[in-house]
Amino acid sequence: MKKIVIEGGYELSGTIEISGAKNSAVALVPAALLSDDIVTIDNIPNISDIDALNEILEYLGAKVSLHDKIMVIDSKNITNKEIPESISSKLRASYYFMSALLGKYKHVEMYFPGGCSIGARPIDQTLKAFKALGATVIEDDKKFIITAETLQGTMIYLDMPSVGATINTMLVAVKAIGETIIRNAAKEPEIVNVATFLNNMGAKISGAGTSEIRIIGVSKLNKGFTEVIPDRIEAGTYIIAGALMGNNLKIENIIPEHIETLLFKLNEIGCKYLLTDNSITISKSDKLRSTRIKTLGYPGFPTDLQQPLTVLLLRCNGISTLEETIYENRFKNVEYLNKMGANINIVNNQKIKINGPSNLIGTTVVATDLRAGACMVLAGLVASGKTIITDVDHILRGYENIILKLTNVGAKIYLEEE
Repeated sequence: MKKIVIEGGYELSGTIEISGAKNSAVALVPAALLSDDIVTIDNIPNISDIDALNEILEYLGAKVSLHDKIMVIDSKNITNKEIPESISSKLRASYYFMSALLGKYKHVEMYFPGGCSIGARPIDQTLKAFKALGATVIEDDKKFIITAETLQGTMIYLDMPSVGATINTMLVAVKAIGETIIRNAAKEPEIVNVATFLNNMGAKISGAGTSEIRIIGVSKLNKGFTEVIPDRIEAGTYIIAGALMGNNLKIENIIPEHIETLLFKLNEIGCKYLLTDNSITISKSDKLRSTRIKTLGYPGFPTDLQQPLTVLLLRCNGISTLEETIYENRFKNVEYLNKMGANINIVNNQKIKINGPSNLIGTTVVATDLRAGACMVLAGLVASGKTIITDVDHILRGYENIILKLTNVGAKIYLEEE
């Protein structure tokens, strides 16, 4: 069993470079299957989710090489066969293979994807899009069999602006006949990254990053190249670490507009920082003010940062509120923060009240999911004494070299394996 051990209370000073975005990379890799040639993806993060995707690629017969963050994928001779639960369940993003294979072969068989346990994460909007494009969906226990004689472009209205459903619809529609219009599409930067990649291969997609995306189907996708954008959630996590324990901690390789809502909230509570075109330098701030946070789809406050931000809200004077509107079970971190000495009340499954300021004391806690794990790391950095985090595979699958990056800026943190 792996554990992360942290001795809290040490300043963080130096530079952290942000890696490629997990949420982009896990969609770009399956999207490569749509090409009829060889594609290259640069700035791939070194995380276990990429290992899980590579396992599926190699299972299907793709030739994959990964060196110095550059992944080359040759899927010219893949076999479209059932993707078993043993590999599909390793991560949520495996369902992008479902749409890529359906788009390319008009048939796919695979088991329901896995991922963090943060509440119901239905794929009903994705399946709705498949059906609208002409596919028949058969669900047998956890297995999906999806077939289409032809995929015909149409207008698809998403009931909510889901990132996954938006990307899945794009992947299926790029080789459909005619024009597909996605309305109420999600606007996240990762969607733009995927659309750019597909266009580089010969797709005809416009409007990515807006609420209406138009896709004109093509018969063939060729060689392509793309670079994974910087990870805005990783950036946000380390920025919060700087606000907690930083002494001129510099976070490099960021895109400021991707983290604007976090920066607005940091301004609101009284954090000071220096922002440039591609970096931010931030130090620990005192006398912080309480605030209210409500998670929303991009460009609103990201759900993936609400758990890490909770640690900073514990430093604020007064009562802060945090409302989660995306997932209904994303407060599993609260139990362990309270175990460390926090005073947080769960109002309901969607809202918590954070009473501050609170001093945290190190103890043994659990990383119940990826972003809750990041929250526990931040809590360990500020807590007095030793914090031991278990179930850390959740953290390692989403944050590249997190131990090394924090150690290099002064944290006392290490990975323990039993």
